[in-house]
Amino acid sequence: MARYEEVSTLITDPGVIADQRRYIKLTKEYKDLGALMQARKRYMQCLSGLEEAKAVLAAEDDPEMREMAREEQAACEARMPQLEEEIKLLLIPADPEDDKNVVMEIRGGTGGDEAAIFAGDLFKMYTKYCESKGWSVQVSSASEGAAGGYKEIIFNVSGEGVYGILKYESGVHRVQRVPATETQGRVHTSAATVAVLPEADEFEVQINEGEIKWDTFRSGGAGGQNVNKVESGVRLRYMWKNPVTGNVEEILIECTETRDQPKNRERALSRLRTTIYDREHQKYIDDIASRRKTLVSTGDRSAKIRTYNYPQGRITDHRIGYTIYNLDAFMNGDIQDCIDHLIVAENAERLKESEL
Repeated sequence: MARYEEVSTLITDPGVIADQRRYIKLTKEYKDLGALMQARKRYMQCLSGLEEAKAVLAAEDDPEMREMAREEQAACEARMPQLEEEIKLLLIPADPEDDKNVVMEIRGGTGGDEAAIFAGDLFKMYTKYCESKGWSVQVSSASEGAAGGYKEIIFNVSGEGVYGILKYESGVHRVQRVPATETQGRVHTSAATVAVLPEADEFEVQINEGEIKWDTFRSGGAGGQNVNKVESGVRLRYMWKNPVTGNVEEILIECTETRDQPKNRERALSRLRTTIYDREHQKYIDDIASRRKTLVSTGDRSAKIRTYNYPQGRITDHRIGYTIYNLDAFMNGDIQDCIDHLIVAENAERLKESEL
């Protein structure tokens, strides 16, 4: 409670506001502490209600009053364990990345044309899910498959608490179905990989912009005369020293999202920051994975996390043994129930780790 009061004072201090890194960190802490304070308030109200009900039962003879008190006592006793669990979870430090926007990358894997079509299906699924959450989706770059879908598509998702929800989607997604090109009616297995990267804030990554090599080019695909005549697409090359290996690596990023070259440069820079941030934080992610007994949200992109079986209309998430038979709805963006189960599994892990 004292820390909550202290932080509420600090975030109004002009000196703190001028230090953006500290200010953002403190406003996040203030929000988290506020949630804890609200949970504490609900718990104290429930405790008070329980004591009042017991007092009425001890002193009151009126049958109607006693019945109301018994109902209040039962309700409070049922609510108390739920509130205690809620407070326990709030006392565990949250992943500092959970509130971030994300950059998502979907790539067709094994399966050729069918894998690219499946990557397109996954993109539609996530787009519809994001729309249902009121989140914004912006495609940064895309390479279309010969038979439809995408060999690769990269897009940004912006909204409240995006990474904390979508992080569970990182990994290999496998599909089992009869491809449109299959004449014998045989079921094929294909795969696509999904990577969910927390978007880096400008002050979190140090980039020497003078060392970036920029190229411009004409965007391909449909879009009218502007696409053919104006070099709105941008490509950047940046040499980055990996702090873990010490090796110098070239990072290449293209952005053709808009017909405005300055906007494409800005978005390419944002992706560069996110790419570097992701690589520098891989050790942090690996440390989490080594402590966890299940691959719920470790960010391991080589792990096979989910199977989409079309002949049976079945979805199976292999991390938690979750199986449902509503594939059509799932592919239309109805994925919240699966994510909720993953969140519950991770919270159970976090409680166990914290020994609360």
